[in-house]
Amino acid sequence: MIYMSKIGVIGDRDSILGFKTLGLDIFPVTDIENAGRLVHRLAKEDYAVLFITEAIAKDMQETIERYKAVPYPAIILIPNNQGSLGLGIQGIKDNVEKAIGADILFGERG
Repeated sequence: MIYMSKIGVIGDRDSILGFKTLGLDIFPVTDIENAGRLVHRLAKEDYAVLFITEAIAKDMQETIERYKAVPYPAIILIPNNQGSLGLGIQGIKDNVEKAIGADILFGERG
């Protein structure tokens, strides 16, 4: 038997609706409180990956930080349909710097 990990997308409806065509589970939210509860619920329901729009994620950093210490779910920030706030790329930069000890992606070159 092959076990398929579940992937969910959380954000405003207009930004995440297209992910449904890719076979991902979408969870439209309009407020941060509901988004935080939803992340906790999906973590208990064995979602391996949660994509969250930056516009929602920017106000729920405490919830996102909680899941950085556990392997699942991996939380990945994505832009919404209005564009990027730069949070997703900042998270990648921080993780690479933490793992390697230096900013090899965006560091100054001399």
